[in-house]
Amino acid sequence: MAKKETSGAKELKEKLFLQKKNAYLRMSDAEVKKCDKFCEGYKRFLDEAKTEREAAGFIEREAKAAGFVPFDKKKRYKAGDRVCYVNREKAVILAVIGKEPIEKGVNLVAAHIDSPRLDMKQNPMIEKDEVAYFKTHYYGGIKKYQWPTVPLSLHGVMIKADGSKVVVRIGEDEGDPVFCVSDLLPHLASAQMKRPSAEIVKGEELNLIIGSRPFKDDETSERVKLNLLMLLNEKYGITEADFLSAELEAVPAFKASDIGFDRSLIGGYGQDDRVCAYTELMAVLGAKSPKKTAVAILTDKEETGSDGNTGLRSAYLKYFIADLAASFGKEGREVLSNSKCLSADVNAAYDPTFPDVFEKNNASVLNGGVCVTKYTGSRGKSGTSDASAEFVGEIRALLDKNNVIWQTGELGKVDIGGGGTVAAYIANLNVDTIDVGVPVMSMHAPFEITAKTDVYAAFKAFEAFINS
Repeated sequence: MAKKETSGAKELKEKLFLQKKNAYLRMSDAEVKKCDKFCEGYKRFLDEAKTEREAAGFIEREAKAAGFVPFDKKKRYKAGDRVCYVNREKAVILAVIGKEPIEKGVNLVAAHIDSPRLDMKQNPMIEKDEVAYFKTHYYGGIKKYQWPTVPLSLHGVMIKADGSKVVVRIGEDEGDPVFCVSDLLPHLASAQMKRPSAEIVKGEELNLIIGSRPFKDDETSERVKLNLLMLLNEKYGITEADFLSAELEAVPAFKASDIGFDRSLIGGYGQDDRVCAYTELMAVLGAKSPKKTAVAILTDKEETGSDGNTGLRSAYLKYFIADLAASFGKEGREVLSNSKCLSADVNAAYDPTFPDVFEKNNASVLNGGVCVTKYTGSRGKSGTSDASAEFVGEIRALLDKNNVIWQTGELGKVDIGGGGTVAAYIANLNVDTIDVGVPVMSMHAPFEITAKTDVYAAFKAFEAFINS
């Protein structure tokens, strides 16, 4: 009798409780192979697109190869047409025209392609005691102490006095030099280690070592700096003044790689948010003739608040939708008001080493599937769009219908965690919006961690939404 009751309780529990099961255990062997193959392409993307400019260039090339053409607001489009809009080489919008009238709305997916890094100051080059440095200003939210002693590569552009552009990418190819920020040895760091953790390394101490050999002339000062400027002038034709009109970024020089004996995880720089950018990109490239027009937004400046003309607080998305609507003789505001959006951004994966900051019942986990985040923000949901129950229910049904493995999550305990995405800025356009993305461990560190099953689940989620 007791055994029968236990069995009945188990069946009832399975029926009524929220079931949480490792995604790997829910996938067939064939699906696991597809997942692993998909992630090989993702790792190549991480290696090739370490800055927002490089990511935008990668996306534009892939889109062109898939039949996308530059958007022309004077042209009338038909179902199946594929258009691309590039904003200042730092943000991209891709659209596949759907079968339904445009005024019924579009399905938007929005990810960002910028990541925390070290930016060079406008007048960066200095020499101190026969060592030359670039002065930096960190970009986005980082733990400053994580960046010293990491091999860094230098990426970006320099605009010379004559208006010509020099593209810089040093430290990625075999044989390239790399750069780094130094740190004190433990034997001499007793005073440093008494600093608050946020000041163990200060912003003005994030100085990038760029050389130490002096120009062979005893009659001048700053000979190391002079020797380096001579080398740069010989290779790129630049002078020190050209740094004033440059955008140079230092990012980790190492490549993305598998983690663990079972190769189940991916480690690499910039997975926030390029993991969602890549999965979103692959989903829209594969769309042929969706029911609703599919629009993929790959945007810049999220890590610093989405300001600027390449961030989603600007009007470039609204203008694109208005121009697209006008090509069909419709109003952009009507299209936006009937549209829906997945804000494709990451969530904080539960870390068993540091459990105290998470409320485990509401935290996303590695291998739990793509994460649906109803609200973000902090301190009383400040800065979030907080998706409606109706829209959450709609997305839940869509994912279940398409056998997408998914979970929910939030950014840490109340009054401890919090953060923002682009969701609020799209929702402000009167668009139903919710965050859907990949859980990331060690977020904003030079080396972030994701699970392959979650990456693949994100792709399946965006694919299902685009084709819904």
